[in-house]
Amino acid sequence: MKKALLAATVVASALTVPLVAVPSATATGRDHLPWSGRGQDRSAIPFTEATVTAGPDGSFTLKWKAQGTERVEIKANGKVVAKGGAQGTAEVRGLPAADRQWFDFKPERGGGLRLADRLITLEGTANFRDAGGYRTAGGQWVKMGEVYRSDALDKLTANDLAKLQRLRVKTVFDLRMQDERTKDADKVPAGATYVVADVFAGSGSFQTLPKTPDEAVKAMIDAEKAMVGGEGGKKAYAQVFEGIERDRSRAVLFHCTAGKDRTGWANAALLTALGVPRATVEADYLASNDYRKAANDAILSHLPPQQAVVYKPLLDVRPEYLNAGYDEVEAGYGSFDRYLEDGLGIDSRELKQLKKDLLVG
Repeated sequence: MKKALLAATVVASALTVPLVAVPSATATGRDHLPWSGRGQDRSAIPFTEATVTAGPDGSFTLKWKAQGTERVEIKANGKVVAKGGAQGTAEVRGLPAADRQWFDFKPERGGGLRLADRLITLEGTANFRDAGGYRTAGGQWVKMGEVYRSDALDKLTANDLAKLQRLRVKTVFDLRMQDERTKDADKVPAGATYVVADVFAGSGSFQTLPKTPDEAVKAMIDAEKAMVGGEGGKKAYAQVFEGIERDRSRAVLFHCTAGKDRTGWANAALLTALGVPRATVEADYLASNDYRKAANDAILSHLPPQQAVVYKPLLDVRPEYLNAGYDEVEAGYGSFDRYLEDGLGIDSRELKQLKKDLLVG
């Protein structure tokens, strides 16, 4: 977006605070990677639901549903930490601190899953998340630990950068405009490649801030459409898709200022391309409201009430914003596959390779 419309998200970045404290880092080395490729069970995965949620006290809540199996065993660090039937919930405590705590969900029969909490806790971000851990309509799952999404990286600490290096972040795509990049320059982990993928490069829109809540909502909807139909958006998202597809030494990270709009469409497009159902994609998109709640509340609390009412739609993510992107795809290309091929240059061969790399099951 242009300076005026981006003012709210730039301020949001300045007031970003982490949701939970950063744990001490202990897991290093390739043996701790979630998808090393050795011993993978490529058979059908019976899990229809499986999640890991970290608590602020160091506990983890595990939930699962699996079809056609009577027993599920869950391991962490090679040790069994939970057992149950085809459906269950377990709370796990007392695990050693790690950059990310991984859990291996093993059903009685069929393929297993390796999952972690989606949020990556860093001192300098609030909305740094794993793009994976979702089930496709065909019953496969998007691998975790391969692609990440985030808000601005200018406040990363030395501890954060070391952690991202241990998490194998190899490529960073910056979706922000030039003035954002100049004002709040990215900090990237040692050895990572930094790539500018400016979604709104060359855009002549969004020169003034909205004066009413309705104008703010319209501005966000128009921005979403521009992400899909604008030349800058097509070029930027093509860079991201091609970078993910070509980078065999992942992880790949893409981000903007608040990690919710330009980043939100990048992740929505990726998950849709991989076959994740629309409802799941929308839930992932809307999760920015939860992850950014503390930062957004802080911004609104410092504004006069009349101004806060206008700013709130700029800080939110809403279904109508995301739907505007899909509507633009339909209007401009007729189908999402045509958008990928004609808009982003991702042909069927590349899409097949992307699915092969990022899906399990």
